[in-house]
Amino acid sequence: MLLPLVGVVIALWWLGRPLELAAPTVEVSVEAGTPPRQIAEAWVRAGVVTSPRLLYEWFRWSGEARRIRAGSYAVEPGATPRTLLAKMVEGDEQLATVRLIEGWTWRQFRAELAKAPRLKPTTAQMSDAELMAAIGAPGIAPEGRFFPDTYAYSVGVSDLLVLKRAYAKMQQELDAAWAERAADLPLKTPEQALTLASIVEKETGREADRSLVAGVFTNRLRVGMPLQTDPTVIYGLGERFDGNLRRVHLETDGPFNTYTRPGLPPTPIAMPGRASLRAAVQPAATKALYFVARGDGSSQFSETLDAHNRAVNQFQRGRK
Repeated sequence: MLLPLVGVVIALWWLGRPLELAAPTVEVSVEAGTPPRQIAEAWVRAGVVTSPRLLYEWFRWSGEARRIRAGSYAVEPGATPRTLLAKMVEGDEQLATVRLIEGWTWRQFRAELAKAPRLKPTTAQMSDAELMAAIGAPGIAPEGRFFPDTYAYSVGVSDLLVLKRAYAKMQQELDAAWAERAADLPLKTPEQALTLASIVEKETGREADRSLVAGVFTNRLRVGMPLQTDPTVIYGLGERFDGNLRRVHLETDGPFNTYTRPGLPPTPIAMPGRASLRAAVQPAATKALYFVARGDGSSQFSETLDAHNRAVNQFQRGRK
């Protein structure tokens, strides 16, 4: 009888003892459906100095493991195993939100995070390469890699936590879209699909036109035509773009100039949303090789250059 009693006493002592932390604040984001064992491991990886198995066994033994709520959590010195679990079960977050918009560039993403209320600017002084390494994606260019959405976070957590969630969400959405890609798609990798989706995102905001725009670009990739899409050229100009795209810009070669170079640009040019991801991998069955803006948010699609030129005269130059 003595040994079990000693074990209970030790367990109760541990549950009420402050956890050792590797940093003044330790943060963890819990996504919906994450198994309790992975949650315990995440806390230890983040900086709670204890055995992940011990923490998991506490979650399981308490009977509260299935009541852990998704969210972003932070613990500070003085937190015990008991209070850590209670925080997650009660959803004890003081929440703020930041909205990241479809079609924004990485530069716009970072600027919005810098303005987000009561979000710790951990990444403010990091280069892009340093930031990507910090979220666990070293060597990957950041453009297009973060899913546009509204993210809730606990007041005082770091912007790095939000970026990790947005990066994981984009990977999840991209994997799901790629798994449902059309059989004859001229795209070899999910990364190419992401790049095409970013172009579709910038070319139209009209839901009905997305798959048709993707269909035009897919047709051009199949036959080896240049994509000739203005948003890639504008992206390549960066801060040099003054709002007026000139002929000289279209004729000056560069890695993002799809008038002078065939195929896709080297990286995405924006953060595409779910609809553009789906359009890129499931383009409309169309023979169109051209499209032009009608001026009302929609586009006119054409199969031949002659028909396209007539559409340009009508919708861009006001001539029938």
